[in-house]
Amino acid sequence: MTARVLVVNAGSSSLKYRVVDPASAESAAAGMVERIAQSGGRVSHTEVGGTHTREVDCADHTAAFTVLREEFETHGPALADLGIGAVGHRVVHGGEEFSAPVALDDDVISAIQGLAALAPLHNPANVQGIAGAREVFAGLPHVAVFDTAFHATLPPGAREYAVPARWRQDFGVRKYGFHGTSHAYVSRRVAALLGRRPSEVNCIVLHLGNGASACAVAGGTSVDTSMGLSPTDGLVMGTRSGDLDPAVAGHLARVAGVSVEDFSDAVNTASGLLGMTGSSDFREVMDLMDAGNEAAATAYQVVLHRLVRHVGALAAPLGRLDAVAFTAGVGENNARLRADVLRRLSLLGLAVDEKANDSAAGEARISPPGAVAAFVVPTDEELEIARQCAELLGWP
Repeated sequence: MTARVLVVNAGSSSLKYRVVDPASAESAAAGMVERIAQSGGRVSHTEVGGTHTREVDCADHTAAFTVLREEFETHGPALADLGIGAVGHRVVHGGEEFSAPVALDDDVISAIQGLAALAPLHNPANVQGIAGAREVFAGLPHVAVFDTAFHATLPPGAREYAVPARWRQDFGVRKYGFHGTSHAYVSRRVAALLGRRPSEVNCIVLHLGNGASACAVAGGTSVDTSMGLSPTDGLVMGTRSGDLDPAVAGHLARVAGVSVEDFSDAVNTASGLLGMTGSSDFREVMDLMDAGNEAAATAYQVVLHRLVRHVGALAAPLGRLDAVAFTAGVGENNARLRADVLRRLSLLGLAVDEKANDSAAGEARISPPGAVAAFVVPTDEELEIARQCAELLGWP
């Protein structure tokens, strides 16, 4: 048995965790600590015997990691028996400094903290999680895996914005892209499903969840993606606007006195599906649309149009399209959206096998013979993080 990795994803008030064997892909246990530093805290821990939930009081992320250890001690499996060889941390933004996984030390942590201006909602929380984990699991190596790293291969034409040089050179204004661990994992699975090496496959991955992004992967490398400097750009999301004319900020400042802070908060937390329908849950929006709600019907058309437009734009630089893959919560579970996207992309040789699409569960091909391949591929970002940790540490 190879060593396992404790993969953690620290948010501002939550801590997700999973113990993964990077060789076999088996998961020994997983869970989440919620409402850290808030009232009504709760931990949910799942192992082979079932799921265990209880109320907890966590003042900070260090306390959350202590709760994590208690769950393993109480419900198992025992941490000492799992052979955990490293802790892998999901970090959202690596900026230009980090284009690959890196072993965490004080200097690296300081650099991640310094990137907070690029990801103010994410990197500070990631650093808090790293600090808590290093305190509770002091004897293990800790590795940071960055959401942006997979997109370090973006060519200049896809990476750079046509803005003043000082913005780009002094303040890092450029496209970075996100959901990199998901796009990396899914694109490799697409190659495997086609029976080819990743270097032989050009595909587009659609990571569709509360956060959503599309990525063009040529021969295993990211060549373009929908998200930009921040995760706000691109596709319509649960609470994020996606593509937006930058002049909107100035217009609202002039006509409504909207400040920069209020504008940023609105496009990140009060826009997208929530802004258009009152709900950020795609399932609820679909139910509203089926009930005749006009706002929900319009929102669905905006989501669909944006998806089709981005797939078309991403296909062009690929030159050849071998496959499209749908992943994440919406992509894996909403057959109607998948079918509508594929029908509207017949120009690219895409089509939908209605029966296969409607019955898709787990990995499945949903395109008919003769069409460009279309797949549903459940993402596994924790496994991808574990494998990148293992590779960095030189595990067999």
